[in-house]
Amino acid sequence: MVPCRLAGGTRRGRARAGQRAVRGVFTIGLNRRFADEIARTLLAGAGEDPLALADTLVLVPTRRATRTLADAFLRAAEGRPTILPRLAALGDIDAAELDAAEALAGGIAADLPPAISTAEREALLARLVAAFTDGATGQPVAGAPAHALKLARELARLLDDLLIEGVPFERLGKLVPDIYASHWQRVIDFLGIVGAQWPALLAERGRIDAADRRNRLIRGLAERWRAAPPSTPVIAAGSTGSQPATRELLATIAALPRGAVVLPALDRGMDDASWAALDQSHPQLGLRELLDALGTARRDVADWPGSPPAEDRRLAFLSEVMRPADTTHLWRAGDPVELQGIERVDLATPRHEALAIALALRETLEDQGRTAMLITPDRELARRVRAELARWDIEIDDSAGQPLSETPPATLLRLVARALEAGFAPIELLALLKHPLCRLGLPRADLLERTRRLDARFLRGLKPAPGLEPIRLRLMRDDDDAPAEKNAPLLDLLTRLETALTPLTTSLPDTATRTAPAHALHALIAASEACAAADPADESARESLWSGEAGEALFTALGEAVEGWSEGPPIRRGELAAWLDTLLTGAVLRPRRDAHPRLAIRGPLEARLQRADLVVLGGLNEGSWPPEGDTGPWLSRPMRAALGLAAPERRVGLAAHDFTAAFAATRVLLTRSERVDGSPTVASRWLVRLDALLGTKAAATWRGGESAHKRLDAVEALDRPTGFRPRPRPAPRPPPEARPTRLSVSRIETWRRDPYGLYARAVLDLRKLDDLEAPLTNADRGSAVHDVLDQFLTRHRTGPLPADAEQALLTLGQRTLGELLTAPAERVFWLPRFERLAAWFVREENRRRLNGRFPLDTEVPGEFKVGPLTITARADRIDRAGARGWEILDYKSGRVPSKKEVEELYSPQLLLEAAMALAGGFARAGATPEHVELAYWQVNGLGEGGKIREIENPGDLVAKMLERLGRLVEQYARPETPYIPVPLREFAPAFNDYAHLERALEWSSGDDEAAR
Repeated sequence: MVPCRLAGGTRRGRARAGQRAVRGVFTIGLNRRFADEIARTLLAGAGEDPLALADTLVLVPTRRATRTLADAFLRAAEGRPTILPRLAALGDIDAAELDAAEALAGGIAADLPPAISTAEREALLARLVAAFTDGATGQPVAGAPAHALKLARELARLLDDLLIEGVPFERLGKLVPDIYASHWQRVIDFLGIVGAQWPALLAERGRIDAADRRNRLIRGLAERWRAAPPSTPVIAAGSTGSQPATRELLATIAALPRGAVVLPALDRGMDDASWAALDQSHPQLGLRELLDALGTARRDVADWPGSPPAEDRRLAFLSEVMRPADTTHLWRAGDPVELQGIERVDLATPRHEALAIALALRETLEDQGRTAMLITPDRELARRVRAELARWDIEIDDSAGQPLSETPPATLLRLVARALEAGFAPIELLALLKHPLCRLGLPRADLLERTRRLDARFLRGLKPAPGLEPIRLRLMRDDDDAPAEKNAPLLDLLTRLETALTPLTTSLPDTATRTAPAHALHALIAASEACAAADPADESARESLWSGEAGEALFTALGEAVEGWSEGPPIRRGELAAWLDTLLTGAVLRPRRDAHPRLAIRGPLEARLQRADLVVLGGLNEGSWPPEGDTGPWLSRPMRAALGLAAPERRVGLAAHDFTAAFAATRVLLTRSERVDGSPTVASRWLVRLDALLGTKAAATWRGGESAHKRLDAVEALDRPTGFRPRPRPAPRPPPEARPTRLSVSRIETWRRDPYGLYARAVLDLRKLDDLEAPLTNADRGSAVHDVLDQFLTRHRTGPLPADAEQALLTLGQRTLGELLTAPAERVFWLPRFERLAAWFVREENRRRLNGRFPLDTEVPGEFKVGPLTITARADRIDRAGARGWEILDYKSGRVPSKKEVEELYSPQLLLEAAMALAGGFARAGATPEHVELAYWQVNGLGEGGKIREIENPGDLVAKMLERLGRLVEQYARPETPYIPVPLREFAPAFNDYAHLERALEWSSGDDEAAR
């Protein structure tokens, strides 16, 4: 076809002077800026008349493409006042857009039923899915509402596929089940029920599916234009006609007296054999099917006026890369020269890939007026790039926006649901209280101060029982550390939270009660509003949750959900959080940002018709770009084929078309990550084909070029320090009056092994907070065993043990450890070990008592002085050893100190307790002994159940210890003596709470292993 002058009328009833129009089917090559070519040609045909295009209608694939084309018209007009043509999006045609596009009285939409809302549709489908049971077990296939919603969305996608391809729902019930596996037979039976019931459910509500309505609108428009062709120009630009209804409309437009269809990047240079052999994954298949629908041969497609073809070796090379598998025997050898302007960089990880892309975008800004665009379907990569650009204070426009579920208002709702579901476990409770929107009627600073106190004093360590009441009981304990009156603000905080959540706890009072999702969601919204209110008595204060762009978007989304989910499957307390997360999945907020005008991030669909001076194609790995050919959970590949649905590879073909369009930009950077989450990745099939076409040697030369090395070096160098200068080892020297004068025996061990650790604990009074919901540790179990043995010996202090002593000890242990070991796996593992320990302990105790060794006391407090230093201890057990002697025993549930550690005084606890006993420091145990024996009792339940290791020559070791300790006390009494970290790494503490303050890697020579 060639341009022709049309004499059709305009809205003023006559052709404008000089106005030119085009008719038929055209194409614009990949090496041309599609939108600019459209705008330039239409403006040229309009001449000098600024109103000439006012009646022209241009249909493009997406709404973003309308903005791109509008910008192209403004550029082409070069400041001349011009009325733009009417622009509409084919992919998003709805009633409003059709009426606006047609401006015809009555409109097409008036005769059609309204579309069912997405929320109501998903709720109804979820109800059907929830009723679908496994034929073998009778259990629901979807065990929870969140799972039912996920399957409902997949089912909705299947129904849309049927509607788009024009497959009647009734055919779902006509699949032959006998030729499929048994589980597919049950799925087919269910789909048959859906196919029969779904139209009836819609009819009851006077609704139709949105895809069905779109098809009817588009086909209605096509029918109207065929019956009464518009007198004004209609141009469809950039669409590949991937849907039958769209193809029908494009065929109608192409046949209009003043209609034109402009195809994007039709490959007219492809040989006929390859054209005939196109498969579902080829980028040109959609265009071939569209041309078939238009009744137009490929050779009859003309160049868009004013956009003649240009010889481009890169495009010829790209056509070879995409050659169908059936004709790859015709491949010619590629030449790296054909890839001039194309770079490829393979990065180690997504973090490195994002940094390389951010550097490339930032580099573009150094050239005045140049633009750059990242195109990727990988949302995680896009977020990483945005974060990396923030280091230069660059805000970039991301067409995909951000997940609505991650905005502050949405996270508050999610945290409220999780806190209730978790029984107000510390982690979930603190996450809710510390959320920036949570107020509970308090000033923000006051709320945070109360929350920090609650966190540090009452929520650390082992997880409390579910509910707020166990936490309230902790607060009401009246002890010296936390008197009850001091905790009144914290009790008030819990009361405020309880009051705020009343709507939710009323709707879902326990884990068994079920309610409609709409009711649960309404209650959750009310509770979240109360949490966010600065003044609970002020109704308007509750609206603060919905302020700002994120709040408004969430309010709209939840309002639709409340309205639509009244008929969904009922929900319980423990299912609300997961259901809400699933409900918000896919919801997007596109905030109005002050983004940089020359940079952009686009998805492949949004990037259509757009161009930039530098185009970065990121995330080029299989499964990402192109996406996986997923058939979904409801149909297998043969079942889709039997229904006449497109193969999953069709998505690959559409992705390939987007890739080829972007690949044709003037400058292109291809990137991928070699590993993601620690696992190796597979390069995109298009990169593999590109390498194969080049050949091994040429591909290696191209990929290993100077520019690629420069980019890799820049990524490595950006965060690399320019040099390493070791810092001096910390050596604090507090004044004598600040140094400790009272230490426990365990602190003496810390003093020997890590003086800095003693300084941090005893001088700075820094204490490590216990972990939140800390798991049960060996220390916890060891303490419990200590308690059990202490209780047992307290009851049987003198005389021989009773005959049932072992059973009595077992009963004590099972009761005490049973309260501690809540998990069945822990009980199975640890209780048998305690049984072995109990048997061994009773045997050993009987043996000792026959030899006259009886406990004098257990858990005995004591103290004595070494110079100005007071040393305190609590001995696990002191036994009588002869007429005037004692034996001090130390229970160890873990490792017993080595002989060297004891002799070198790096584990001095027992020696210090011996010195304390000889100095009369254990007055509660009786008169001062004349001699002391020492022994470790390993009570871990391994082997026979326990083991005893006695310390030889304790008297000599005690004397040696006192001499060394005296020197140590004297040395640290001097103000010039520093508290240095870990003097000898051989004796470094096994667990060091202050390692991050000691900064060993900074002051060591750089030897990481030595520093550790």
